[in-house]
Order: sequence, then structure tokens, then C-alpha cells
Amino acid sequence: MTDLTPELQAELVACAHAMADAARRAILPHFRGTALNTVSKEVDRYDPVTVADRAAEAAMRAVLAQVRPDDAILGEEEGAQDGTTGLTWVLDPIDGTRGFVSGTPTWGVLISLNTADGPVYGIIDQPYIGERFEGGFGRAQLAGPQGARALAVAPSSALAEATLFTTFPEVGTPQDRTGFEAVRDAVKLVRYGCDCYAYALLAAGQIDLVIEAGLNAYDIAAPIAVIEAAGGIVTDWDGGPVHEGGRALAAASPALHAEAMALLKGALHG
Repeated sequence: MTDLTPELQAELVACAHAMADAARRAILPHFRGTALNTVSKEVDRYDPVTVADRAAEAAMRAVLAQVRPDDAILGEEEGAQDGTTGLTWVLDPIDGTRGFVSGTPTWGVLISLNTADGPVYGIIDQPYIGERFEGGFGRAQLAGPQGARALAVAPSSALAEATLFTTFPEVGTPQDRTGFEAVRDAVKLVRYGCDCYAYALLAAGQIDLVIEAGLNAYDIAAPIAVIEAAGGIVTDWDGGPVHEGGRALAAASPALHAEAMALLKGALHG
């Protein structure tokens, strides 16, 4: 296992930012363009991938090949590449491609650095708005058009006063939806469709809960790192680790997390 010394941490953070910069350069010329070369990765439902997705992941992998060639990689578009350092970069070049092809600015680039135990550092980057959320190695900050500031989740509130986000109203399987609806009916406000940007808003203290299902590792690893660095909590719906994907419950506080998880469990397990 690689010893994550302060010097190595600084090198890893610089590498992550270089990848985020490279992804921005690869993506922005295509955003709201007409030559996206969009295809669906699935036959029975629309799951798009564009030239921008592929270009961004290739750009990030090129940075790693130059700066950290011995680290492992798990990317949405190009799959897994073995490494020898005990460190794995988990990459989603555009989380929220449906939003990207629709022209909404709620998609993002996700970069996570994982050890065998899960994420230790992550970036959620929104290139069009110019916002970058990062967390880990003692860092929890947002850099954007209005400057830089620390990230911190919202003060603990009761579930009845909470704002809840999810991407799809159907939230995975019919069983998953039953669990989500139990929490949905208990909160003050529900919003849909923000993909990874919802997790960024939670880390920034704007919202209180995110509940999703059917996730892959590259969908959730970076949000875990950013939210935990900002003081929040992210688990699966049973309270266990979720960095490998599945059902995710992200909350601004342990108390709010416990309230939401009790409703999820009650709806799913009777």
C-alpha cells in the first residue's frame, strides 16, 4: 500500500486538477453543439454517450499516462486498467450525459482517487459554469466565478424541513422507487434531474439529501469524497459502503441520514 505522505498528496491533488483541466478543454467545444455523434449504449432505453465523453476520458488518461503511469484506472468509457501502486483513479468524463445533450449545465466531470478502502480524494467539476468542488486530504473547497470558499454541509435539520434531490423520478427498480417515495413524502421540497451536481449542492450546504439507485462506482466515488470532506455522510441504503455503486443515500448530517434510512428500510423490508 502506498504511503500517502503530504508530498504525495500534493502530487495527487495536482494530477487530479490537471485531469479536470484537460477534461474541460476536451468537453467545452462540444457543449450545446450539433456534432456530438451521440449513440445509446443500451437498446431498451436511452443511455447516451457522445464524442465529448470519449474525448474527455482520453484526455484524462493521457495526463495519467504522463504523470502517474503506474496507478490503476477505472473509467466509464474505457473500462479498467491495472496498476501497481494500490491507488485507483475512478473517472466519469461526463456524469449526466442526458443533461449534456439537452444543453443543461448540471452535468459534471467526476474524478476520484481510491485506495482499497474507497475514495480518499475527489473532484466534481462543472466546466460550463466554471465551478470545481474538491474534497479530501484536508481540503474541502469550491472554486468558481465568485472566487473560492470552503465547503460545508448545511446545519442539521429535521427531515420535514429537508430538501431532497434525485436524478430520475423512477429511481431505479419499482422496489427502489417505493423506498424513495417514503422519504419524498416526508420532506419539504423535492427536485429532480441534477445528476452529480446534486451531490455538489449538498457539499456546498444548499440541500440536505440525495437518494439514488442503480449507480456504478464511477457515479458515486467522487461525490463520496467531496461530501465527506464537507462534513456529510454517504452510504448505501443499509448504512454500508457504497463506493462500488448501488443504492446511495447522501445526507448533511448523521441524524438526517438516520431518519431517511429508517424510512427507506421500512418501505423496502416492511
